[in-house]
Amino acid sequence: MVENVYVGKAPVDAAGDRGWLLGHFKADDDLRHSEDVEIKWGVHPRGERRGQWTSGEQRVALLVLISGRFRMEFPGRDVLLTEQGDYVVWGRGVDHSWCAEEESVVMTVRWPSVPGYRVPDPA
Repeated sequence: MVENVYVGKAPVDAAGDRGWLLGHFKADDDLRHSEDVEIKWGVHPRGERRGQWTSGEQRVALLVLISGRFRMEFPGRDVLLTEQGDYVVWGRGVDHSWCAEEESVVMTVRWPSVPGYRVPDPA
């Protein structure tokens, strides 16, 4: 048996942790625990928006469109991702939000993995 190998299905595994597949929020004994990077498989219905803007960003992020039509919002500039493989990278200190203009699947990679950016669950 090979140790330190994890095989999963992103849509299934992501559903259990708000889309996140890898990062500081996984248990310390889970191979997917990392303080260096976070990876998210985001499945968003048409019209879904981030619950609030992220501000005071301490990470660098890459978001890649897998399918759909997805708008990233930055102060003074929006980026519309429309074709599979379109992507955007933003750095530390860049506030942002997003909106799924159509049902969308996106993959986000952020580094480092630090706590403090979770949008509270709606009451």
